[in-house]
Amino acid sequence: MSTTAQRILDLAADPAASFALLARGDGSEVEILTGPTLDVELLADIPLERADGSPREVLALVPYRQVRERGFDAHDDGAPLRCLLVEQHDQIPSAEAIAALPSEEIPLADAGFDIDDEAYAETVRTVIRDEIGRGEGANFVIRRDFTAGVDADPRLAALTWFRALLEHERGAYWTFAIVTPGHVAVGASPEAHVTAVDAGPAGRTVTMNPISGTFRHPAGGATVEALSAFLDDAKETEELFMVVDEELKMMSAVCGDGGRITGPHLKEMSRLTHTEYVLRGTSKMDPRNILRETMFAPTVTGSPMQNACAVITRHESEPRGYYSGVAALFTPRDGGHDLDAPILIRTAYLADGRLRVAAGATLVRHSDPYGEVAETHGKAAGVLGAIGAIPRAVTSVAGVDQDAPAEAPARLADDPLIAAQLASRNARLAPFWLDDQSAAPAERPLAGRSAIVVDAEDRFTTMLAHQLRHLGLAVEIVPWEEATPERVDAADIVVSGPGPGDPNDASSPRIARLREVVSRRLQAHAPIVAVCLSHQVLARELGIGSGPLASPHQGVQLTVDLFGEPAAIGFYNTFTARVLPGVSHLTPSESRCPGVGEVEIAAADNGDVYALRGSGFASVQGHLESILSRDGIRTLERLVTHAATPATVGA
Repeated sequence: MSTTAQRILDLAADPAASFALLARGDGSEVEILTGPTLDVELLADIPLERADGSPREVLALVPYRQVRERGFDAHDDGAPLRCLLVEQHDQIPSAEAIAALPSEEIPLADAGFDIDDEAYAETVRTVIRDEIGRGEGANFVIRRDFTAGVDADPRLAALTWFRALLEHERGAYWTFAIVTPGHVAVGASPEAHVTAVDAGPAGRTVTMNPISGTFRHPAGGATVEALSAFLDDAKETEELFMVVDEELKMMSAVCGDGGRITGPHLKEMSRLTHTEYVLRGTSKMDPRNILRETMFAPTVTGSPMQNACAVITRHESEPRGYYSGVAALFTPRDGGHDLDAPILIRTAYLADGRLRVAAGATLVRHSDPYGEVAETHGKAAGVLGAIGAIPRAVTSVAGVDQDAPAEAPARLADDPLIAAQLASRNARLAPFWLDDQSAAPAERPLAGRSAIVVDAEDRFTTMLAHQLRHLGLAVEIVPWEEATPERVDAADIVVSGPGPGDPNDASSPRIARLREVVSRRLQAHAPIVAVCLSHQVLARELGIGSGPLASPHQGVQLTVDLFGEPAAIGFYNTFTARVLPGVSHLTPSESRCPGVGEVEIAAADNGDVYALRGSGFASVQGHLESILSRDGIRTLERLVTHAATPATVGA
């Protein structure tokens, strides 16, 4: 046994030692990080410099409650923002680590979910009915915990489970064991939340990796036919598109170039396969700020993010601890730090003699409650089976024993049918986000004008702002609380943004402020463009009523006629403005807002209003900034140009 391998065992034997074991990249090496720990209050407090000013490597465990830094709701369990201040960083071949690590079985007692299947299924129904069904968002992740007693030394358990993951799990982004006083975390996270790597004078290359859609391998192993049927499932496809949209919001907030998507790909693991995209952009932010602005992944929270946190607080009775937080490794490089931060999922936590494995399901408008129950079973089993806490099944190739080496199975993604199915998904998506955005359009008719985008608690506004800048506008995002008359009046163009909720909610200060913004601009005949919720508010100001859809349009792509031009647009709405079937105009005498002139209406055959426009204003129900809006940038330019040219009607 090498001295480095012996050092791992010595660390485990020392009850005062804090350490982390990481297998990243191809998993051929195990990194050993040791040093003291420090708990801090804020991400900005993570000590990336020593007392002498020299850079320091830090591994931070960021709990879910840290989302309160962004002003979002969360149960506060006091889980610390814990920093391992790395004093020594070694590497050892994984094969050598496996040979040195213990392999004794760690028995579990009193094992089971803290919430039974029927109760969880009822929670799913409630969230669909009371949250998604009332316009609070497109999707939400609600988790439950598998718990068990562990009568074993926690450090021995950590090393044993880490060895099992190295031997039996595959496809993980990080496989890790992190041992600090009173707390053990062992897992195989499939998902990089965010990375930031120094790219020279341009800043840092930021990467995010949204993973969604969960294919649970059937008994006997996955087959091409079974995976193909999964990839044809509309629910799973839309779920992935929705989380990509949500992470593009974050990318647009931290990256000057907005972000570009590549994929989709498959993430193949021992019991589960996921679909994924990769998002890349460039940022000059401090990596701690990048991490703060991207707390936390929509794949484990939902969208829109702020409301998702509120929904989680309403429907999860217990705090999350570190589940859905991140492990963030800050590594010194060229005077700064690179960031590598996987999501803390597929992780076993051990504290006070209790094992906890959290598993969540993404709930969307057409979720099947018992299907979501099964998904939590599959995710928990993926961790428990990999660490040997429950019997191991077969791998993702039918008939191959899971006790075989993790690299043995073939990749289902290499099958021509599967590859073609994955590639076909991009035909629905907006080229704007798939292509290089660095070059400005040859003609920028809006150049030189200023705009404010009013944020109504949906960070789709960051994507809208990025697209508007691409069209030549100087853009500032203004939270709805700060959209004062002075700021609204000073802008050349106001874009009143989307948000959750009912446009008829008279008790909401946010809705009231949107009404003030829209009314003020209409009455002043000053250019305004209204999107989604603000479109419904604008319609109401004109005297057009609104109400709930029979079935919410959350993550739906529709091709609609917008004033004589067809456009494929993504919709995220529970409510809609509505006119009588066949109505295409509102005369000045019919409008409730005096002086606006004639209003053109683009509506479905049943009267659901897709868009409105008149002298100095335009609005749209869909999200032109969404990846689902294949014709989004073209349509946005049409509407903004129309609103900014009041004398031109029908442009």
